[in-house]
Amino acid sequence: MKRIDLQYDLVVIGGGTGGPMAAVKAKERNPQLKVLLVDKANVKRSGAISMGMDGLNNAVIPGHATPEQYVKEITVANDGIVDQEAVMAYAAGSFDMIQELDRWGVKFEKDETGDYAVRKVHHLGSYVLPMPEGHHMKKILYRQLKRGRVEVTNRVVVTRVLTGADGAVNAVLGFDCRTADFYVIRCKAAVISTGAAGRIGLPASGYLMGTYENPTNCGDGHAMAYHAGADLANLECFQINPLIKDYNGPACAYVTGPFGGFTANSKGERFIECDYWSGQMMLEFHRELQSGNGPVFLKLDHLAEETIGEIEHILHTNERPSRGRFHEKRGNDYRSEMVEMHISEIGFCSGHSASGIHVNARGETSVKGLYAAGDCASVPHNYMLGAFVYGRLCGENAAEYCDGRNPLAVDEDAVEAERARIAAPLGRGDGLTPFQVEYKTRRLVNDYLQPPKITRKYEIALRRFDEIREDALQMSAANPHELMRAMEAHSILDCAEMAARASLFRTESRWGLYHHYVDFPERNDADWFCHSLLSKGADGAMSLRKKAVEPYIVAIDEQERTAYQRLRVAPSAAAA
Repeated sequence: MKRIDLQYDLVVIGGGTGGPMAAVKAKERNPQLKVLLVDKANVKRSGAISMGMDGLNNAVIPGHATPEQYVKEITVANDGIVDQEAVMAYAAGSFDMIQELDRWGVKFEKDETGDYAVRKVHHLGSYVLPMPEGHHMKKILYRQLKRGRVEVTNRVVVTRVLTGADGAVNAVLGFDCRTADFYVIRCKAAVISTGAAGRIGLPASGYLMGTYENPTNCGDGHAMAYHAGADLANLECFQINPLIKDYNGPACAYVTGPFGGFTANSKGERFIECDYWSGQMMLEFHRELQSGNGPVFLKLDHLAEETIGEIEHILHTNERPSRGRFHEKRGNDYRSEMVEMHISEIGFCSGHSASGIHVNARGETSVKGLYAAGDCASVPHNYMLGAFVYGRLCGENAAEYCDGRNPLAVDEDAVEAERARIAAPLGRGDGLTPFQVEYKTRRLVNDYLQPPKITRKYEIALRRFDEIREDALQMSAANPHELMRAMEAHSILDCAEMAARASLFRTESRWGLYHHYVDFPERNDADWFCHSLLSKGADGAMSLRKKAVEPYIVAIDEQERTAYQRLRVAPSAAAA
């Protein structure tokens, strides 16, 4: 492997949503700053928004909502276990970011007065802002990178973030997935913006890359943060979403809800009052599937033709344009029949739940000089707009941190150890393929970790994961692209183990289906009203501890605290 040495002030890892914003805002804060954006794909088409996005799920817009209302909504949706200051930092920055994106050329839906056309989907407030032409998002972001003169390196897979003698970030290591060149990038700070860990479990569709989340987002950011010594929060709070059966795209009841669509059982009956994704909503979904009233469907066939046409335009041209082709091949017409839904595989994603690399309201992790933004960070229900807002916070704060700081010497022993670890699969003529190791890991995740959670299953899973770690040491790679898959397999295995250990640590049930623990079926606020933090112990093993919930800055009364436990539609007197 040819070694390439580079030096920058700030390295941003991940070119999807939060990463480009972090890089642009760092350069705006200090134009003299040397900033490098690194992506393992190509920034022009990388990340979860590679094909655009159909709307903002969490737009806090004056006249429609206040930051305080939004903080209250997210606190209630997450059973109270949130850092409200971190949620408030998002909410307070939401409208400014929407206006900036508007100036950049992002097209948001507006009403006849020119106001943003916000829709209600959430249980309490109104925060959904459609983007009918959201497929232009990546082009707009890339244009800002060029204007800001941000340096970009594509096709480099980052595997580790190194720290110096003072415990602060001082280098990023990785390799080119086309040439296998080994990169040592010295830096003063780094921002991880690598998206969700969306490739932990196997999708029901049977396709390795047919995941609910962008399959390139495999948890490598979570793994590199863990190995750098950072805390990860609430990893037992899984992401599990409603999806279209066999397609593995979002069913988008939250998009269709404002038009009159809703989630229904096999009888066509609505059984939940709110289609906004939450653990409790998914638990009610799971219960309906198990009750004999399943399957569960997205019901649109009662809507007017012009309404369905508008829904098709939104859902079939943004984010996942293959959706329309899927329905066409199946002969599935929204006008004549309901669309079957299912439950997704598990993952880590703060965008849809509350787990990730632990950050504060400045985007700082527990490692000095290391920041995280977007779906890989721990701010709950962040979605795309949250990735933009925290990308900005991370970029600006990292730029300030770099000011006047001199990089320390890099530990060459650590560099060489990582180079040898990465290169090993290329040197094996025979061995297991990365696809075999990944498939085995993800199959075991489905067998043992998918909720409802059972202690004995999780204990078996951990034993099996240890066996796979031994197998992984025998992986071979025929070329640099397969080498990338091998390193991703290691990250997937790390995330699977984190999911298991974090789940066993929290001995209660919480967050609806996300942490539905059969052995401990009740919520236990007396012992578990806290965050769980996972980190790498001194012995190199995963260590877990409790962290108190930060004092609230927005009060929640008792009636509001249990609002999301009352999502199920009450049976009518006639039905009873």
